[in-house]
Amino acid sequence: MGLTDLDDAQRKSSGSTLEEIVARLEEDIVLGELLPRERLVEDALLARFDTKRHVIRQALMELDRMGLIERVPNRGAQVRAYSALEVEQLYELRELLETQAALQIRFPVDTAALAELEAVQAGHDRSVQDVDYVGIFRSNLAFHKLLFSLCANPFLAQAIDSASQRAHSIRFAALKDAKARETARNEHHAMIDALKQGNGALLARLCRAHLPTSKTFYLKTR
Repeated sequence: MGLTDLDDAQRKSSGSTLEEIVARLEEDIVLGELLPRERLVEDALLARFDTKRHVIRQALMELDRMGLIERVPNRGAQVRAYSALEVEQLYELRELLETQAALQIRFPVDTAALAELEAVQAGHDRSVQDVDYVGIFRSNLAFHKLLFSLCANPFLAQAIDSASQRAHSIRFAALKDAKARETARNEHHAMIDALKQGNGALLARLCRAHLPTSKTFYLKTR
């Protein structure tokens, strides 16, 4: 579905801030409303968000920095598309980073941090049950951000965030699959159980197994 095909009543914002524009376009990419290689036309975005051209350009610069879009000569900005090799390389990087972070978590985990993680997962559970795609996406990000913040290396956690952002345009196919959503939910609960057990090796295995689903779905759609 293209940007011009979106339901104006649902998708148009009035006087949107830079942060709101970036968040909405990020969600469009993750939800598959803006597909790989689809153009982001400044005039259409101006009409949609009721803002100034320099704000739209700042938003596009931020999305470019996040790795969600790319600038193509003579075509302007478009949603980032990955080759099969690039997908494999990105997920290889994510596996290395996330399993290493899991192994660096110190046990026992602080009870307040564990309770916060469980609360975030409760929100993810509700979003999965309600088939709230935006809620699933945002609560999933919050879960993993909090999980990997428990590792002893904040630079490693930041690198994980950056690599995760770059995978946003790969997530859409798995997000729309009911079985994949339920599997991800169950895997989150298994990670929480591993934290409670103080089992870093198990947690690392769970993190590694959690990654390939979105990659597999994306490669099937190419």
